[in-house]
Amino acid sequence: MPLTRSLDDATVVITGASSGIGTATAYALARRGAAVVLAARSESALTSVAQRCRELGGRALVVPTDVTDADSVQRLADRAAAEFGRIDGWINNAAVSAVGLFDEIPVAEFRRVLEVNLLGAVHGIRAALPHLGAAGGGVVINNASVLAEVAMPYQSAYNATKHGIRGLADTVRQELRVTGRGNISICTVLPATIDTPFFRHAANHTGRELVPPPPIYPPEKVAATIVRLLRRPRREAYAGGAARLIGLQWRLAPTLAERTLGWYTHRTQFGPGARADTSGNVFRADAEGRRDGGWQGRRRQLVRMTAAFGLAAAGTAVGTMAARTRRARAGR
Repeated sequence: MPLTRSLDDATVVITGASSGIGTATAYALARRGAAVVLAARSESALTSVAQRCRELGGRALVVPTDVTDADSVQRLADRAAAEFGRIDGWINNAAVSAVGLFDEIPVAEFRRVLEVNLLGAVHGIRAALPHLGAAGGGVVINNASVLAEVAMPYQSAYNATKHGIRGLADTVRQELRVTGRGNISICTVLPATIDTPFFRHAANHTGRELVPPPPIYPPEKVAATIVRLLRRPRREAYAGGAARLIGLQWRLAPTLAERTLGWYTHRTQFGPGARADTSGNVFRADAEGRRDGGWQGRRRQLVRMTAAFGLAAAGTAVGTMAARTRRARAGR
């Protein structure tokens, strides 16, 4: 079910609110008069985001939080409820990544990605459920990625966590339904590539500059999807047409789609510059309250690349149907 009250009377917790999609979502909700509780590791960035939220007409509370710490996330939930009287929505958005070949990513970084992305969502859901129940119902939204459905090379830890988040959401949704708590909705967002600081902040063990594979969408695209889900919850929602098309390809012809997407991202995920190994923001906060990652130049490829994905999806569908038809005839 949707929020039990209008957005201008709702309280929404957002993890990973210090940059990118989290910041854009905070602003989208503030414009609608919501009370936003901003959580991340960087207090200075959160303070900047909170100030802008208030200027936009919302209410804001800053709660520095490490989502890998269950006690810290519980304190976040308790602070939100104490400040605004209840929690109506909870958005698990915090994420980091370590980019490189699977067998070259340091084990400590791989583990930290799992802890931030997957266990962070676990801690968030566990902290949110009692408060949402006490409020008469509410919505949990997990920001996964289209990589919860498909996969791309050099992102093994990130891919694993996003697939895990999708499975976690499906399981918790079932449990809530069979235990009579259907007034709490569990939603998953599957964005395409988004113009955020993500690729600049990621741990990098490739020796090359990281760039987002096009087509690239603005973070406001995901924020608008999240706002819609708070009002009209669904199991899953794509953000960006390319995500929907890639997902369709993967379902219709997974082997072909896996090879094609691997080939494509191998050639578009790296820029011309060399880069030294870095752990990025995996262990330390470096957010600056910025929504975009400065990739607007690559956004210009969006229309062309989206059309290409559309043609590829159509080709995949035709090829799959033809293969099925041949198999059916052969079996007669």
